[in-house]
Amino acid sequence: MKNFRRVLVFLAAIGGPLQFASGEDARPVRHILSSQGDELYDGDQLFRFISFNIPNLHLIEDSFSFTDPNPWRWPNEFEIEDALESIRQLGGTVVRTYVLSVRREGSDMGEYVHVRGPGDFNEEAFRVLDKVLQIAGEKGIRVIIPFVDNWKWWGGGAEYAQFRDKPPEAFWSDEEVIGDFEETIRFTLSRTNTYTGTPYKNDPAIFGWETGNELDSTPEWTRRIAAYIKSLDSNHLVIDGYSLHGVRQESLDDPNIDVITTHHYPNAGGGFVKPILKAREMTKGKKPYFVGEFGFVPAAEIEQVLDAVVENNISGALLWSLRFHSRDGGFYWHDEPAGENLFKAYHWPGFPSGDGYEETALLEMVRESAYRIQGLDPPALASPSAPHLLPIEHPGRISWRGSSGASGYDVQRSSSAKGPWKTVGQNISDAAVQYRPLFADTSIEKDGQYFYRVIAKNSIGESEPSNVVGPIVADHMLLVDEMETDNLIHQTEGPIQRRQDQPRRVQEDIHRQELGPGGSIVYRLPKSVGSIRAFLFSNSAVPLCEIAVSSDGISYEPVDTTRATTDRDAGNYGYLQPVLLEATLANETFRFVRFKNTSAAEQDTSDAEGHIFQISRIEIGYDH
Repeated sequence: MKNFRRVLVFLAAIGGPLQFASGEDARPVRHILSSQGDELYDGDQLFRFISFNIPNLHLIEDSFSFTDPNPWRWPNEFEIEDALESIRQLGGTVVRTYVLSVRREGSDMGEYVHVRGPGDFNEEAFRVLDKVLQIAGEKGIRVIIPFVDNWKWWGGGAEYAQFRDKPPEAFWSDEEVIGDFEETIRFTLSRTNTYTGTPYKNDPAIFGWETGNELDSTPEWTRRIAAYIKSLDSNHLVIDGYSLHGVRQESLDDPNIDVITTHHYPNAGGGFVKPILKAREMTKGKKPYFVGEFGFVPAAEIEQVLDAVVENNISGALLWSLRFHSRDGGFYWHDEPAGENLFKAYHWPGFPSGDGYEETALLEMVRESAYRIQGLDPPALASPSAPHLLPIEHPGRISWRGSSGASGYDVQRSSSAKGPWKTVGQNISDAAVQYRPLFADTSIEKDGQYFYRVIAKNSIGESEPSNVVGPIVADHMLLVDEMETDNLIHQTEGPIQRRQDQPRRVQEDIHRQELGPGGSIVYRLPKSVGSIRAFLFSNSAVPLCEIAVSSDGISYEPVDTTRATTDRDAGNYGYLQPVLLEATLANETFRFVRFKNTSAAEQDTSDAEGHIFQISRIEIGYDH
């Protein structure tokens, strides 16, 4: 516990959160890891680690675009680079991906799968994995790859069985189904990286092959699969994916299983340290052991685990989980049911949006532990690299690709591409909103010509300026309300509730206003209104939302709107329907805009479609 308290005292002493970018150069991996007794070795050096799982490092499941029905896509080089650079700055030398995805009936994955069917593999998917391994190797990071999932999320053993019209349990015993899975293993282990020319079986960037994720496998299945992996690749370590139920004696006795791992969550057996130390005792002197997943608990409990790992010669630990910057601006976000409407995927180096789960202090604690387990002091830090400003359609919608380790950004504006530059947004967080533009410049003049650039910042210093975007000419002003506060709302009436819970159902949005029957919110504009956009979430594609305008704030008249939505169903997470309402006005006297739930208050709204909806974002265009 002493380390976490020390972090909090230090943060208080400097008057704010510490943010980091490592000043050390990356050291490429050189050796394939080996094991001796219960220890791992990198060449002749003892190898221990503390780091993170990055589940979507090789396949993104969180790419939300408001009315796009498919949240899946492949990460590009910028995103992979950002993810692994974040791990490097954290002091991590290992990262664990999620599984190789398998086509699943009823899933929204579409073509974003590694395994389309028996012996049918997606080359684009494996090229992404090639890029992950290339960049990881360059940054001195090793990758753990689990072959198959025990669960449905990305497809798993049940899908291999379904390919052959057999029940899920056939995955563990049916010769044909096991043969199909072995073909996936053979294809993967026989692959040569298209970027480096290195065969996978000779690649030191691969930590080892994990038989799967949280498998309920039989000892016989594990014995067969481990032997098969070793028959194709005798260089790399084999990790037993039977991780939720403690250490199995059969795995300790199996000569083809090199490494043992366990996973720990609040709903999987209570406290973490006791079962971790029990696993360590069972593996001591026999095989290396690491904690493969743990999380969804306060930082003080995370520290107990890290201290137990460091002080008991456990090989390593990987927290669940870290997400990285999006190429479209901001970060990818991920909330899960086990997070109890609080814990989310972490974003390096920590932001105010993560204060509820102590994100900044926890990440500093992880960084300190990552170096401590290596017997090192954290190295000198550096200011962030320059961000990349994305194309700007209107000054009210500005976004950029973030810099690894940056805690904030200054947005600067000029009437010339060469300056002088004025800061119009100071220390803007790119983790404040989810899948939306990051900044709205509200200080422009109508028909003015502007150029923009962005500078990344952390506690060490500033980056070089980004690229310059412009000239941008705006023929109207834009009020943008992300529902973080009530500051922009002029008036409310009726049942209104601020919602931050269940963000996965609403594209990870953590700031919404829910309007019950008869509830309304009103905006007052300084000049006449010209356009309106309302981003809503509802259990209906036609929510009972009336948009009305007024000149005096007393008498309102409804406006005609267009509606855009998606045909995506509720899916695994119970998604609400995204609905975009838009209106264009010609009258030059309206200065008040009202959004109202028109359903009757006496109606039973517990499950009535459209009678309750949540407002995610409002945009109102008006004259200057």
